Amino acid sequence: MMTWEDQVNASMNEALYRKLQEDVVAYVNGPARGLSERIEESGECGDEVREELRERGYLKLAAPEEYGGMGLTFLQYLELLELFSQLHGSIRTIVHVHNGIWRPIHYAASQEQRRALMKPLVKGEMTAAFAMAEPTAGTGTDIRTSARRENGHFILNGAKWMVTFGDTADYVLLIARMENAPGSDGTIALMVKSDAPGLAIKKMPPTQGLTGTGHAHLYFKDCRVPENCLLGEVGQGLSIALGGFLNPSRISVGMTCVGLAQRTLDLSVERSRKRVTYGKPLSQRQIVQTWLAEMATDIEAARQLCLHSGRAQCEGTLTPAQASMAKLFALEMLQRVTDKAQQIYGGISYFKGMEIERIYRDARAQKFEEGSSEIQKAVIARQLLSKD
Repeated sequence: MMTWEDQVNASMNEALYRKLQEDVVAYVNGPARGLSERIEESGECGDEVREELRERGYLKLAAPEEYGGMGLTFLQYLELLELFSQLHGSIRTIVHVHNGIWRPIHYAASQEQRRALMKPLVKGEMTAAFAMAEPTAGTGTDIRTSARRENGHFILNGAKWMVTFGDTADYVLLIARMENAPGSDGTIALMVKSDAPGLAIKKMPPTQGLTGTGHAHLYFKDCRVPENCLLGEVGQGLSIALGGFLNPSRISVGMTCVGLAQRTLDLSVERSRKRVTYGKPLSQRQIVQTWLAEMATDIEAARQLCLHSGRAQCEGTLTPAQASMAKLFALEMLQRVTDKAQQIYGGISYFKGMEIERIYRDARAQKFEEGSSEIQKAVIARQLLSKD
């Protein structure tokens, strides 16, 4: 039972959070709208965007206060992430990555590693990217980037690609495997400096959406990484990736789908009221009303599923299947919502310069973030079939 003092503190924390929420709403609906337009027009999302978000405190929302973070609960963070996701895809990507990459380090790092990495990372003085996907393998037990121990170092060989911010990050959180080790037994997680000898970084071509977000192809050729860069133990690489990063990140990606879908719905409602054909606005046509109702219901169902998984994360009861369900449903919801929005907007939605056209492109990125729908279904099925 909460004491009177606990209740007062909780009330104060809630009041501070609501003030932060109001600030984010004002930012999203104010100066950030123009920022979104400039990113799309210039094709660049430079350091000044990240710096503005950092100065506002938006890159340390969920990190513990002991590291200089705001210490929001995961549920509070999800609510704010939905708001940021109504902006340009590159802005929400910066917020999402910076507010999640600290988790696996906190999850598995030694006290010495936490002292060296966590505070600079949370403060935005240092950046890190997550590298798991490979051009010749999946993102599970078949990863091929290999490591061997030699004179106090890990020697890495292999390649990673589609590494978000891998072209600019100071560190890469790398998931690899020890040579000749089967399954997940030999997987490791390493914090690799971007200037490590034997690491070559090549920027990948621009993406269909997320204009201005850099992605990198990483090549490891006898790359030497000190042993003290190992997070956890040998054999814990995949568990660090999944428990420390991927599971909460899948819920977060699900909520980014909710936010973008909500912006899509808001624009579609506005469009239906303004667009007049054959003497009456689209909002008075039954088929358009049906589409809007379906969109709103779909969005609310995805929102509640993400929040349900978020509560499980807060309580320490989250399963991989729950995280995958949130990501799977929210992703496929977003595709349905953006398809209907194009129908409501009509042919003009296919032209550059329309926000709805940019949203349609940005919405396709979440298909591949933290695993495709097929990967999520495999995770869900695995849990179902493992039950007696």
